[in-house]
Amino acid sequence: MDALPLIESFVLSARAGSFSAAARRLGMTPAAVSKNVARLEAKLGLRLFHRSTRSLTLTAGGERFLLDVDGPFAALTDAFSRAAEGEGKPSGVLRVSVAHAFGRQYLVPLLGDFLARYPDIVPDWRFDNRSVDVVAEGFDAAIGGGIELTPGLIARRLAPTYAVICASPGYMAGRKVPKHPSELASYDAVIRRSGTSGRLRAWDLRNAIGERVNIEARTRMIFDDPEAMAHAVALGYGVALLPMPHAAPLLADGRIQRLLPGWFEEYGGVSIYYSNKTLLPLRTRVFVDHVVQAFEQQRLAACFDGR
Repeated sequence: MDALPLIESFVLSARAGSFSAAARRLGMTPAAVSKNVARLEAKLGLRLFHRSTRSLTLTAGGERFLLDVDGPFAALTDAFSRAAEGEGKPSGVLRVSVAHAFGRQYLVPLLGDFLARYPDIVPDWRFDNRSVDVVAEGFDAAIGGGIELTPGLIARRLAPTYAVICASPGYMAGRKVPKHPSELASYDAVIRRSGTSGRLRAWDLRNAIGERVNIEARTRMIFDDPEAMAHAVALGYGVALLPMPHAAPLLADGRIQRLLPGWFEEYGGVSIYYSNKTLLPLRTRVFVDHVVQAFEQQRLAACFDGR
């Protein structure tokens, strides 16, 4: 069993393509992970990785070895998890990835009831706006939208999401309220830059009867974070197309108002992603059920519906 930590360092590094990513998962330094892999290579008499300052890639021998050990290693890890959970009692570290603002607003408040029911579970959450590889990066679950359904992954839809045009009452004071999307061209626009492509996102609006209008807004400022955009709108800096999860709290307290009711842009929705393993750790199963139930009880699907 003295080889198990070495194999763990190798498998996690291979999955993530990085000693640093594996080190974060293991709570070690990248140098320590690299040393473990070097020790494993010495034991095997086989070079497992091509190393450079910019990349870490498997050798042909490394690819063959990963195929041999990845499945047994995953099974062994699951066995440890199930043993730690005892007889039907969920326990252990629950690794979850969630976006910054969405996690703070909607998911952290769910933890009180969850931990009261499952006191032996320890949440270890990564707040990150990027799309993660749930399986390769070792998360029990991820919550958000736009995560690629890679092999071995399940998505349970929590709510649809829509984006709507919003402004603050202060910004609209003395301005004519638009009656059609084409009238938005004269307003100061807070535009979103895509975090993946780097492109500015156009306002592609439609209504319930299927009409579509693409708006070339007058760009006043550009942000890559929808939560920052929502606060900029509340401060009266301009008009923005805001996703409902970020707009809803500000709409509810009157800090912003919706323009052009009935016009919206449809996004992909919010889902919870987790492994499709038959022997899923009990902590993951109860967490998924808890989140799904909480979204239903709080009617968040209706809250995010911008139609």
